[in-house]
Amino acid sequence: MYQYILFDLDGTLTDPKPGITASVQYALHKMGIEEPDIDKLEPFIGPPLLDSFHEYYGFDEEQGKQATVYYRERFSGTGLFENEVYPGIPQLLEKLKDAGKKLAVASSKPGVFVERILEHFGLRAYFDVVVGSGLDGTMTKKEEVVEEALRLLLPEALFQSVMAVKGGAFEEKYDTIVMVGDRRFDIEGAKMFHLVSVGVTYGYAVWGELPAAGADVIVDTVEELGEVLK
Repeated sequence: MYQYILFDLDGTLTDPKPGITASVQYALHKMGIEEPDIDKLEPFIGPPLLDSFHEYYGFDEEQGKQATVYYRERFSGTGLFENEVYPGIPQLLEKLKDAGKKLAVASSKPGVFVERILEHFGLRAYFDVVVGSGLDGTMTKKEEVVEEALRLLLPEALFQSVMAVKGGAFEEKYDTIVMVGDRRFDIEGAKMFHLVSVGVTYGYAVWGELPAAGADVIVDTVEELGEVLK
């Protein structure tokens, strides 16, 4: 069924909460804000940092950029490894590769960090393509990341077909291509290209977020995800 599978990283393959929330705490502290409750920082898991600093702390563009610099001071050395692979993910990826599937990671996290995390946890070899945002602030929107992953993963003719209907009223979906993620950004990115979308509730979506975004399939566990993707 699905031949090409795109995965989000944070909240889908790994649980990054300790590293991300501690790094946000660090950045806020450097900006003169104390936030002792890391649970309040969970919404930072998934979307671009600049957007989150603006939405949750009212930072303007310049403040958001400075906070992002502070965040990366901590995250690049320590925070990216304060992370844990969800149980069952390595086994799932191995089965998919053995079945001949083509796999990609499409993450809003800077690509250099995505690569280091996947290498650190022994997951990089499963993926044909890994795409993340740029450290310079480029390609931060999920649809941009998804498009680049599709460009690198798909045969040229199929990619051109997908691009021809991007964002349009085309009702059918490419049933050989699927995007897997835990937040609405992943679902919205898939819908932009008329891909099938699978939302996972074991990540960091708030209640009702995935169905509201229009996820085609919603699963609660890695085991259920395996059943959908096999």
